[in-house]
Amino acid sequence: MKKSNYLFGLFVLFASCLVSACNANNGKTEPVVKTTHGIVKGTYQDTVFAFKGIPYAKAERFQSPESPDAWTDTLECNHFGPVAKQIVAWIPDSTMDEKNLFSVNVWTQGINDKKKRPVMVWLHGGGFFVGSSNDPMTYGEAMAKKGDIVFVSVNHRLNILGFLDLSAADNKYAHSANAGMLDIVKALEWVKNNITEFGGNPEDVTIVGESGGGGKVGTLMCMPAAKGLFHKAIIQSGTIVNTMNKEKSQAIGKAVLEKLKIGNSELNKLDTVDYFRLVKAGNEAIQQLNGGPRIPGSSMMFGFAPSADGDVLLQQPFSPGFADISKNIPIMIGSTLNEMMPVAYAEKNLTLEEAKKRLEKTYGEKTDQYIELYKAAYPDFTPQDLLSVDVVFRPYTIRTADARSKETTAPVYAYFLAWKSSVEDNSKGSFHGLDIPLAFYNVNLRPDWTGNTAEAWAISEKMSTAWINFTKTGNPNAEGILPNWEPYTAEKGTTMYFDNESRIVYNHDKVLMNFMRPTK
Repeated sequence: MKKSNYLFGLFVLFASCLVSACNANNGKTEPVVKTTHGIVKGTYQDTVFAFKGIPYAKAERFQSPESPDAWTDTLECNHFGPVAKQIVAWIPDSTMDEKNLFSVNVWTQGINDKKKRPVMVWLHGGGFFVGSSNDPMTYGEAMAKKGDIVFVSVNHRLNILGFLDLSAADNKYAHSANAGMLDIVKALEWVKNNITEFGGNPEDVTIVGESGGGGKVGTLMCMPAAKGLFHKAIIQSGTIVNTMNKEKSQAIGKAVLEKLKIGNSELNKLDTVDYFRLVKAGNEAIQQLNGGPRIPGSSMMFGFAPSADGDVLLQQPFSPGFADISKNIPIMIGSTLNEMMPVAYAEKNLTLEEAKKRLEKTYGEKTDQYIELYKAAYPDFTPQDLLSVDVVFRPYTIRTADARSKETTAPVYAYFLAWKSSVEDNSKGSFHGLDIPLAFYNVNLRPDWTGNTAEAWAISEKMSTAWINFTKTGNPNAEGILPNWEPYTAEKGTTMYFDNESRIVYNHDKVLMNFMRPTK
């Protein structure tokens, strides 16, 4: 009898341990997590759990986001949720949904295990107008596996639905000018309240974005509602200067209502206006007030973008620094060699003299001075390089890094991507967005950009390690992989120059950038 009781006890202990293991790390066949609004079920593959399309908010049109409705059944989160309404050729209309776009995606190596891994939150690019967190090159499996961090990506409202200022018409729209950014704040609140159950540390969150996503990172650094929800920031090619303020955004809002023939006493009609009609009215309003929408690649932003109202958004970022509320946030910031510039790399036999003749149209009698300054910045330059240098992101990145290093003692780490893709017939150089698959160790998911080569993986190893280390410690140094990387100062300009042979440079192109586009 005693022996049977003993065996039964062992069986119960074994079963209990099995259940605990299943619930804690790792019920690999049943990855289930309880969130603040209901239970979610994800997938498991190659040591990484993935949960896609977890609701973090809900919102009425032009209203601030609220917590999502709770659900009682287990929610299957094994497919990406819908994305924001937008008009682009590369995202199918069938994947867009104005009501159900509010979701986050999570990749992690541990669930319910109380390990408190550092968290990286990705904010997609596309200005504030288009884009999606469902892009394969921003999938988080590789980073979660390589760095044992928790990777989160966010979908939120964009364009006229995210940034139409109706505050002058009715106080219930008091924050509509920044609704898309308040969505992101709501997602960060979701991270704070839930990420522990996904193996993450809510007190160790790094926000990262490229292009418009970098602009979103900078904007969050100027939003009181976001204070305390993140602790480090990475800005990749994101220093576009946004000119929107309350006066300008309210003027656009008023013009949109006029185009729609909707008075302040009948604003409820806005709830049912067709999206494409809204977009048409918005475009006409911007045309009326600004002569047309912003052209991608231009340095200034006007239109449907965050508005500095002194309340939700204290100031625009990159003007030249950030609001004082984020003075203790470590930053990593950088850009690529060519960004969105038209490049000449397809012209394999271009000579220096031919390049010089073209440059004379821009620089005239100062062409030789330009070439000498370029040579000092990039000693191994080619004639094609002379015609292909970025003058949109780079000058403002330098200006922002200078200002940031002066306004705070929090470290600033600057980087510059000079590596060019080795893809056959790829004539884009070190183009805008190339840093994304490299930094996220997703070379295999964007081989048409990077090439799935040993060279591409080598630069990706360097960059992803730096991104992971910064996420973990606020310091991107990677001993044995990269040279020693000091924080940036305006005087010294320490910058990690990512290439096949990565190296540290010091204010290497500041004089050149001031010559090409003075920013002060």
